[in-house]
Amino acid sequence: MTRRRCGWTGGLALLVALMASALAFVAAAPAPLKPAGEFTNSIAMRFVLVPKGKFSMGSPAEEPMHKPDEPVHEVEITEPFYLGAHEVTQKQFDKVMGRNPSFFSAKGGGHLHVKGLDTTRFPVDSVTWHEAVEFCTKLAALRGEVSARRAYRLPTEAEWEHACRAGTTTPFAFGKSGASSQGNFDGTQPYGGAPLGPNLRRTCSVGSYRPNAWGLFDMHGNVREWCADWYGSNYYPMSPARGPTGPKEGTTRCMRGGDYSFGAYVSRSAFRGYSEPTSRNERFGFRVVCVIGGKAR
Repeated sequence: MTRRRCGWTGGLALLVALMASALAFVAAAPAPLKPAGEFTNSIAMRFVLVPKGKFSMGSPAEEPMHKPDEPVHEVEITEPFYLGAHEVTQKQFDKVMGRNPSFFSAKGGGHLHVKGLDTTRFPVDSVTWHEAVEFCTKLAALRGEVSARRAYRLPTEAEWEHACRAGTTTPFAFGKSGASSQGNFDGTQPYGGAPLGPNLRRTCSVGSYRPNAWGLFDMHGNVREWCADWYGSNYYPMSPARGPTGPKEGTTRCMRGGDYSFGAYVSRSAFRGYSEPTSRNERFGFRVVCVIGGKAR
């Protein structure tokens, strides 16, 4: 009888020890890495979750101002990703890089165009592709980002268009026509029968226009945005259907979204811009992807 009690007691002790060990493991496990549908990082950059899914990339031949390098084809974004709700601002770029190269700033070459305006929330401009990549690296190295295990990179061209369209198939996320009341582009050159509108002839504060259905601002106009991919005029017909990342090599990098100085047609969801990665222009800016708990490719 005594032996049985001792055996039972020993088994109970073992069970308690195992449970304590399991609880200790759970307590030591890191907190969940992925936030909800949106979050703000350590330097006040807002990110929204872009869902995975299939979409029609490019434009049909009958779309006004269709270009030969944008034939429509189905693409699948295989994983959801966090994309900046706004273009990177002058304040954010300065905080990370320690400088502000922007033309449209108080000390920039275009200071007379923005006299009396607070340009801290204007998109950073006059940024090369290499500087945009460097920004991603330095942002990820900030203490608050390291502790949160967040990395950063430029979006691929396919990710950018998927995010811009937000489930639409029309030339713009807001419909078949484009007026400068809907985005910062040259209002004297509207699209699809839209009325004439203002032409600011400069950039403006991010978020000045309504966002698309997924909460992303200024996907049409303001500054052209660098993408990760090399540009290839004949890439679409040969690109993989799942998660394309562009040609393996090239001489120019993709740019998307149009800008303040061109007509609405350049800001179409499908329009493909490109420039040499060393190019610096007051029309050039960017936004970034946040990779949580992983490495930016």
